[in-house]
Formats: sequence, C-alpha cells, structure tokens
Amino acid sequence: MRVVEIPAFGKPEVLRLAERPQPQPGAGEVLIRVRASGVNRPDVLQRKGHYPPPPGASDLPGLEVAGVIEGGDAAALAEAGFQVGDRVCALVAGGGYAEYCVAPVAQCLPVPEGLSDAEAASLPETFFTVWSNVFDRGRLQAGETLLVQGGTSGIGVTAIQLARAFGATVIATAGSEQKCQACVELGASHAIHYKNQDFAAECLRLTQGRGVDVILDIVAGDYVAREVECLAEDGRLLIIAVQGGTKSSFDASLVLRRRLVITGSTLRPRPVAFKGAIARALRERVWPLIAAGKIRPVVHRTFAAADAAQAHALMESNQHIGKIVLTW
Repeated sequence: MRVVEIPAFGKPEVLRLAERPQPQPGAGEVLIRVRASGVNRPDVLQRKGHYPPPPGASDLPGLEVAGVIEGGDAAALAEAGFQVGDRVCALVAGGGYAEYCVAPVAQCLPVPEGLSDAEAASLPETFFTVWSNVFDRGRLQAGETLLVQGGTSGIGVTAIQLARAFGATVIATAGSEQKCQACVELGASHAIHYKNQDFAAECLRLTQGRGVDVILDIVAGDYVAREVECLAEDGRLLIIAVQGGTKSSFDASLVLRRRLVITGSTLRPRPVAFKGAIARALRERVWPLIAAGKIRPVVHRTFAAADAAQAHALMESNQHIGKIVLTW
C-alpha cells in the first residue's frame, strides 16, 4: 500500500510517499480502506520530532481517517453494528496517512449520511478532543459562556458549533477580521481579534465583569495568566496544546478566591476503552446533529496524499479556516 512517511524530522518537504505492507487487524480491530485522512497539528509536531507516537502505534502520521471497512474482528464488528462495506470514520493513534489503516472498532463511527469522505475524515480528532475536554472535563452547561482560543482552527470550528448546539454562549479569538467573521458565522456570539484587542479585557467587558465559565486553550504560555483573570467563579481552564510555550506564571490567589480549575489532557495515549466511551457519546448525542445539518464539518482544503508537504505547509501558515484533509 502507499503511505506518507517521515524518513527524517524537519520541514514539510521531508514527507514522502512510500510503499509498505498492508497492516493486519487484531482482536477488537477493523481494517479500513482509507479514502481520506485528516491533517492535524500533532502531525506537524510529529514531523518535527516533538510528538512521538505512543508505544505500539504506527510510526506513520495521521490520527483520523475515513473509508470503507475491508475486514476485521467479526465479533467486534457485529457487536458495534458494523459490517464489511460500511463507510466509517475513525480515530487512530497513528498510521492514518496510508491507503489502509487498522483502527479499534470502538473508535469507529458511521459516516453521517450526506457527508463526503473528506468531510468525514475531518471529524474524529477534533470531535473526540472537544467532547472529552469541553463537555466531560470542563462540564460546560447550557447558559454558560465558553471562550475558544483559536476559533478557526480545526478544534475551534468544532468547539464553537458544539457549544452553541448545546446551549452555551461562545466567545472566540482569531487573528484576522476574516477569521473573526468566520467564527461568528459558525455560531460565536462574539469574536475577538487577538492581535488588536486584549482578549481578557474583552471577555470581562462582554460578560459585564462576570467572566467566562470555561476556556478551551490551545496556546498556554503567557495566555494562562490572562485566562485566569477572565474566568468567572468556579471557572474551568482546559489546556489542550502549548503553541505559546510550556511555561506559565499566574496569580494563584485568583484560583483560590474564585475556586478555579486548571486542567489539561492529551488524547492520543489514552486507552481504547476511554476513547470508545467518547465515541459512544458522540454517536448518541452529536452524530444526529450532524445528520440533521445543525453541525457541519468545515473543510478548508483537500490535497492529494502525494502533496502532504503542501498540506503541512498550509497548516503551519495558519491561513486555513477549519480542517485540511488528504485524499487517496
């Protein structure tokens, strides 16, 4: 099968097409004939040598795929309600940049009716991540306010739509007027141009000094101090990436007085049982909203798999709105 591999760490140009043996599914696993592979920020970090795959995972990049079931553990497939020939999308710990990919059956979801392969491949990584963090860890409730840092990232466009669908008010940050407008069109009540405005001051102004209930943060670094300042009482800060750096200094007395929670997580190394529980929640509570058109995938651009380097270069340029996808 054809794959996109990382023969050496470096710039996007190190990515190359290669031939490898087709993987074989084991117990509880399914073999997917991949038609599209989602491109995500962790893939870029892995290409640079900063995000190694967990033990036992493929060394190929790629955390999400969409395609057709070719085979696998018959009992596990039957228990999950799948059969050979079904269109599915799946979250994987690696190996997604390939024509065939093995995935745990528990991490597979049916492709919502009406979606293309590219749209389906854009769903798993961000939807699993946002659900696990914003709704499970962050306990976002209807009537609360969510601040989404990086509203036009893959994570951002998903978080805005999910939070809005479940009754929360959304404030998003973005780096241009065009991106701010895109956030509003996706459902954010307010969008803050972070290059021109202090997001913490704006959040306090927009909430009449109360602050926001939950923050989804992909930046960390010096953002954390300002995020602590604009959290409401009993607020929750969810750190899921550290694009702004790993070191933070903040006023701990605010954490005490306002009873704040600062937490973080990475999804890739978590066990199949944990990810499977997220998949079940998504299938029950979110997939019907996608099928009804109330939440939609946002695919900025697709590339042929042979052009994976161009896809990575686009992601690093930060010019995209939504997801980038490879097609096979």
